Amino acid sequence: MRIRKLGRTGIDVSAYCLGTMMFGKMGNQDHDDCVRMIHRAFDAGVNFVDTADVYGYSETEEIVGKALKGRRDQIVLATKFNGPMGDGPNRSGSSRRWVVQAVEDSLKRLQTDYIDLYQIHHPDPHTDIEETLSALTDLVRAGKVRVIGSSNLPASDIVEAQWVSHQRGLHRLRSEQPTYSILNRGIEREVLAVCRRYGMGVLVWSPLAMGLLTGRYRKNALRPDNARMHWVPRHLTDERKLDAVEQLLTLAGEAGHSLTHLAMAFATSHPDVTAAIIGPRTMDQLDDLLAGAALTLSDDILDKIDAIVPPGTDISPLDVSYTPPALTRTDLRRRPSRERAAA
Repeated sequence: MRIRKLGRTGIDVSAYCLGTMMFGKMGNQDHDDCVRMIHRAFDAGVNFVDTADVYGYSETEEIVGKALKGRRDQIVLATKFNGPMGDGPNRSGSSRRWVVQAVEDSLKRLQTDYIDLYQIHHPDPHTDIEETLSALTDLVRAGKVRVIGSSNLPASDIVEAQWVSHQRGLHRLRSEQPTYSILNRGIEREVLAVCRRYGMGVLVWSPLAMGLLTGRYRKNALRPDNARMHWVPRHLTDERKLDAVEQLLTLAGEAGHSLTHLAMAFATSHPDVTAAIIGPRTMDQLDDLLAGAALTLSDDILDKIDAIVPPGTDISPLDVSYTPPALTRTDLRRRPSRERAAA
């Protein structure tokens, strides 16, 4: 397993990060089997684990906590906050009020007294970034968190956060967790360049495009009837993506690789990507992913991938990707009708 620096933090992490979203209610509900999978990854050289409080609504962090017993000091542990954690107001978001509560809850579930990388799971347009960074800075100074990061932030938000940290003397974001795969290469336009400028590590999620780059979902084929299909049906049935998958399957076959291994090797080949998050649900899936960990792609193969999906291109966004309010709220895109009429 290749080892890389997490930006300029000085922390060494494996090029594969074990994602845990499929452990618990959303996937594998056998806790003992999940723990065995986590240990298998550790034994294969993975030293980086990513989870979140919202995964399984706290269940996943509890599973990770069990797996870390006796191995905590060997593992770089990342978790996230921001998603809704129960009914009622003030149990989500990035306010100081919630950040302080959320970290205590995560520490308890993870059975540890510190988190290596604590990440803002999604942008929070309702909270000043200074408010969030101030709270996170206090957690670092208290020893509960080692470094802080973000996930799904647009490039402009990353720059703003870095500026606020500089102006206010606050700890700055040291990593970003965006989506990245052969089918979703949008971060190559700005996000990766911004992260490089500020010395931020990058751990990318969904390098297999939520399953499309396994070759399991084919054009003109009967769709599997499973939970994933009901969760993100538009993504998995997007004809433009399915056309690209057919071309990539041919390319992978000609190169003598599985599409899964090709896709993972692509994600980790970018010089600004620190680690790619793998999200297995079963031991067989984990073993297959680990089997391709040493694969590197030639320039010729990478050029052919570029010809299928050009650099910086998103073949439609993932259904679960963050969409800025400016795109979701019509009042931020249109003047009031009376103003339009007067003009």
